[in-house]
Amino acid sequence: MEVSQEMSSKAQLDVELVHRAIEGSQKAYAELMGRYRDTIYFMLLKMVSNTADAEDLTIEAFGKAFKSIRQYEPKFAFSTWLFKIATNNAIDFLRRKKMNSVSIEEALHEVDAAPVHIRSEHSNPEESLITEQKILMLRSVVATLKPRYRRLVELRYFYEYSYEEISGEMNLPIGTVKAQLFRARELLQNILRNNPVR
Repeated sequence: MEVSQEMSSKAQLDVELVHRAIEGSQKAYAELMGRYRDTIYFMLLKMVSNTADAEDLTIEAFGKAFKSIRQYEPKFAFSTWLFKIATNNAIDFLRRKKMNSVSIEEALHEVDAAPVHIRSEHSNPEESLITEQKILMLRSVVATLKPRYRRLVELRYFYEYSYEEISGEMNLPIGTVKAQLFRARELLQNILRNNPVR
C-alpha cells in the first residue's frame, strides 16, 4: 500500500494504520477508531439529533469501514473515505426510519378519518447485516469485560434492546444504563488498545 508524499503526516499515519489493520493488528483498528470516533459521533449527532442513534451509527460506521477496509485506496484520505461511509450509513438509517413509519393519512382522507401511522416491528435484511457486523466487531473482546458490562453490551448490541428494555431487564435506572454502556464502550477501546490480538 503506497503512501503519497503529498499527504499530510496525519493522513500518512492513517494509511500506515490501515496497512497494519489489514495485516491483522487489532491495535491498529483501535487507533483508527480512537482518532476519528468523536468526530464521527458529533457529525452523526448533527444528522440524526439523537444521542443513542448517533452512538449506534458511529459503531456501525466503523463496522462497515473495517469490514471493507481492503477496498480503501490511499489516493484518498482515510478520513474522507470513513466520513463518506458514515454519512451514507446515516442517510440510509434516516431513509429506513422514514419508510418504516408508513402514513395511511391519504388512504383515509376520503372518510375524513384521523391520520394513523404504523411502524414496522421487523428488521429488514440490511439491519440484520449491520447487527451481524456489530457482533463480529465486539464479540472477541466483550468476553473479557466484567459480567455487568458484558451483559449491558450483549443486550444493547447483540439483542438490540432499547435503553428502557435494558433498564427493566437489569433493574437499573435508564441514566445508569446509559452511563454504564458508555463506560463499557470505553473499556472495550482500552482492551483493544492495550491487548492487541494478532
